[in-house]
Amino acid sequence: MPTVLKIRGYRFFFYSLEGSKPHIHVEHGDKVAKCWLNPVSVASSYRFRRHELTQIRVLVIEYRMFFLEKWNEHFGG
Repeated sequence: MPTVLKIRGYRFFFYSLEGSKPHIHVEHGDKVAKCWLNPVSVASSYRFRRHELTQIRVLVIEYRMFFLEKWNEHFGG
């Protein structure tokens, strides 16, 4: 489960065996979410409040190209 980025208390990562559609997981304490990268959208979330998901979406948009680069490096895309 490689960590891709830690910022503002969020840890962005992906699971090594999930090499299908590009996405990123995010956690903060006991809260978790999954975001698609093409197009950016929240796929699922657990315990995050709506305003937190908005912040996460903004960060995913900001770092989208970085996440896609790391995705392709890891999964050979």
